[in-house]
Amino acid sequence: MEMLVFILASAMVLGGAVGVIVRANPVHAALSLVLTLFGVAVHFVALGAHFLAAVQVIVYAGAIFVLFLFVIMLLGVDTADDLSIEPFPIQRPLAGVVGLGLAGLVIAAIVRARDRIAEGTPLESNGDSNIKQLADNLFQDWVFAFEFTSILLIVAVAGTVLLSRKTKKAGDE
Repeated sequence: MEMLVFILASAMVLGGAVGVIVRANPVHAALSLVLTLFGVAVHFVALGAHFLAAVQVIVYAGAIFVLFLFVIMLLGVDTADDLSIEPFPIQRPLAGVVGLGLAGLVIAAIVRARDRIAEGTPLESNGDSNIKQLADNLFQDWVFAFEFTSILLIVAVAGTVLLSRKTKKAGDE
């Protein structure tokens, strides 16, 4: 039974990933991404990580998918833009400065997290111990992965914006 669940969930993940790549319509590609995310959630359930499966469905298949759809719909993929004209000339240098600032913040968070890592925190008797350990684990031990994931999501949204824009042809106005 476990092998069947693994094979079906893996087929969902691979089928969704292929669908993201080959679909020309961005909405259909986003729906294929949801199939991939649900397949990963099934893998989490099969491994007994029910919390991660719930987070996978709620955060990624729910919120991130809605964010992608919002960006796709907001852009209006039926309009064409002239990409050679820069609407805000200060935009690229400002993006570089913001990127360097974010990189500095990530480096500072990593250095600070290394100084604060405790050697094996014992379980507490109150009900908040799991939440505290999860927060300590996420924001101290794995702060780089957490920040990298947030940067990756920003890049994905920017990529969605760039991929869904159409260039103007010479005769279009």
